[in-house]
Amino acid sequence: MTTLSELAPTPPVGAPQPTTPDEAPVRGLWRQGLAVFCENRLALVGLGLFVLLAGVCFLGPLFYHTDQVHTDLARVHLAPGAGQPLGTDGVGYDQLGRMMLGGQTSIVVGLAAGILATFLGTVWGAVAGFAGGWVDAAMMRVVDAMMSIPSLFLFMLLAAIVTPSVPMLIVIIGAFAWLGPARLVRGEALTLRSREYVQAMRGMGGTGGRAVRKHIVPNAIGTVIVNATFQVADAILYVAYLSFLGLGVPPPAANWGGMLSDGLADTYSGHWWLLYPPGIAIILIVLAFNFMGDGLRDAFEVRLRRR
Repeated sequence: MTTLSELAPTPPVGAPQPTTPDEAPVRGLWRQGLAVFCENRLALVGLGLFVLLAGVCFLGPLFYHTDQVHTDLARVHLAPGAGQPLGTDGVGYDQLGRMMLGGQTSIVVGLAAGILATFLGTVWGAVAGFAGGWVDAAMMRVVDAMMSIPSLFLFMLLAAIVTPSVPMLIVIIGAFAWLGPARLVRGEALTLRSREYVQAMRGMGGTGGRAVRKHIVPNAIGTVIVNATFQVADAILYVAYLSFLGLGVPPPAANWGGMLSDGLADTYSGHWWLLYPPGIAIILIVLAFNFMGDGLRDAFEVRLRRR
């Protein structure tokens, strides 16, 4: 006897398979989130700025070759022109090549430190908010105590004690920039731990660690991602602060903050090309991440994704 399943037509090879009921809503939410992000013109401008700056910094040296190791005192303070589009600095380095090298350091440190700070803050805040009680009180008192000390002072203190390098700057900035994300995620965890699905999972014997991994953190991912963009922007500014004060990576390495500090000393000498390019680059990269953060905030907002 022929069954209904045997009479049903067989889909051709290579045809898209029907989605399960759980996959369709997830894809719909992501598509709506992407549509909302694309509607934000400033977010697209920010994304374009970041791609442009990162492309120039990381791909530019492949096409524009300069010597950023050996000084050339015969080419000191050359004005922008043929052969040096942005001129040269006080020791003969090509300023455009220096901008590319400095941008690599600033972007790498900013991204890595921002991601590290977001990860540490997410774990700390999720555990504190879900545990509650004396565990929450003790963990958040640590956060409050560290936030009472100005972050820039701590960065300066540690940068003065240890020899600054790219990995060390990432650790220094990430080790203290996680306090803000911890408070945000802790607030989300306090709300999410009372939800029905979390209570049902605990009633079925689920552990607190599983609740944090499978429910608290995934449902707070919108807040985490949005905050990560602002953490990256803050980390880039912290790198600029430390380098401006002479606590950045030592030569021949470079970053935009150190270039800005060096250019400030030549402002009254008429060497404007040493000051404005790194300053404008810092402003543009920070604006780019802030614009992208605003767009991601709208994309992850549930009310906007359901309209």
